Amino acid sequence: MSTLLQTMTRSLHEPQGMLYHGGALLYAIVAYVLGFAGLFSALWWVNLLAVLLLAHGMVIAAYLIHECGHNTIFRRNEHNARLGRFLNWMTGTCYGTFEDIRYKHFRHHMDNDDAVWWEYEKFFVAHPAVYKLTKFLEWFYIPAHELIMHSITVFTSFIIPQRFDQRWRNVLVILLRGSVFFALAWFYPKVAIGYVLAYLILLHVLRLMDSTHHDYGPNPSLFEEKPPSRFGGRATEQEHTFSCPLSLRFIPLNWLVLNFGFHNAHHARPTVPWYRLPEFDRKTFGEPAQRFIPFSAQLEMYHRYRVYRVMHEGGPFDNDLAVMGADYLRACQQARNYGGNAVSFLTSF
Repeated sequence: MSTLLQTMTRSLHEPQGMLYHGGALLYAIVAYVLGFAGLFSALWWVNLLAVLLLAHGMVIAAYLIHECGHNTIFRRNEHNARLGRFLNWMTGTCYGTFEDIRYKHFRHHMDNDDAVWWEYEKFFVAHPAVYKLTKFLEWFYIPAHELIMHSITVFTSFIIPQRFDQRWRNVLVILLRGSVFFALAWFYPKVAIGYVLAYLILLHVLRLMDSTHHDYGPNPSLFEEKPPSRFGGRATEQEHTFSCPLSLRFIPLNWLVLNFGFHNAHHARPTVPWYRLPEFDRKTFGEPAQRFIPFSAQLEMYHRYRVYRVMHEGGPFDNDLAVMGADYLRACQQARNYGGNAVSFLTSF
């Protein structure tokens, strides 16, 4: 047993990962299983707790995918990829590949930009009825914009030409997950509804945490080999990156999202694992002072501009969309900004 433990520890990026990554992974799996099982209960309060537990299990699984993409869990790339593929099934993003998710996020760091393939602004302009419906649903806190993104993920190999070679795999995953879900909806509709609610919470959490991390919009350059830098590349990376921790007084509270709010530290050195980000942030940038966006302001913006954020029109910022850098940070700190949609690292286009 001790030999096996030593072998596992040596395979990790850091020995401490056995406790932190291992604990997070164990929690994600247990929360997912217990949360899903709780949806079958006849007690409404158990169902409610089960939805929240299932949602948080998927949230932790999603942020562990992010860690796998940066190879912070295991030393070897293929070991991180294997875990990432497994977690993809937990988060419902297995229709595409983990490698596609990692590549897009890798481009985000290398380009210091939001490299995308799909330009949702053009889509909404071409489909005004869909745009109106999206805004209507967003007003009711239904993350319709993200649901469109994840719907594309389901049929990714039939929509994105560069991924046509994944069609057989895509079809098999659709048949497998689709048959399980529709069987669940037919025999246990309450469970299916509970799962959907948990998934909507997952989308809200991921979008909330990502909404103000950068001040630039999407750049349709995902499949370009050497796109020109729009903002100066690595030299100006920190000027366009912002952090929004859940709490600075009680750091462990940030474990709820695996410290993802310490985004400046993450961009300064993407290979630092999640459990060392607060300390690395402090050593790299000094005391917080006015560097962070308060989480209360983050929540206020997320609520107040939930409809405006879809396309940035018909709201209070139409004449002030070029605010960047220090001005962007101040606007966010005062809850006078709007944040972004459709920037989840789980969507690979």
